[in-house]
Amino acid sequence: MTRSVTRLVTTPEDHRIARLAAAAIGLALIDAAIPLPLPGVKPGLSNIVTLVVLARYGWRTAAWVTGLRVVAGGILLGQLLSPGFFMSLTGALSSLPVLAGAAHLPARWFGPVSWSVLAAFAHIGGQLALARLWLIPHDGVFYLAPIFAVAALAFGIINGLIAARLLAGPSFAKPGMRHA
Repeated sequence: MTRSVTRLVTTPEDHRIARLAAAAIGLALIDAAIPLPLPGVKPGLSNIVTLVVLARYGWRTAAWVTGLRVVAGGILLGQLLSPGFFMSLTGALSSLPVLAGAAHLPARWFGPVSWSVLAAFAHIGGQLALARLWLIPHDGVFYLAPIFAVAALAFGIINGLIAARLLAGPSFAKPGMRHA
């Protein structure tokens, strides 16, 4: 009986994505531990990593980091394939296309803060749509939209400001960096 060994070859890009995803997962775990008065309202701290990755490495890498964060976060929190997992996945899948478009807006007027606010609104919009279609099949769920919109605006601004601050720091000011 012969044994064959399959070698998985990784690239520096794979390692970078893994490190960034680990940071996003760690922040997602912190997010889950923060008690908030309304279910579903979370700061979205891991989105800070997504914004920095988008500005620094582009949308493709940001999408990988986000996808890994959603799946690994679901596993680590014991929520894989639960309604909470699908809400997170839907929010991510709703905000990623918005970030793809927002990253191409003029950098003079648009950067991490505006990207964050746009993504936060897309995220909550996707989640409210899923909640309406699957979990709460009644239009009354949309009465919560103003509360979630205020939270999305507030946390979107805060996370965007943190991301902008990180990107302006000396560790990110390297030649060839995409400016946000």
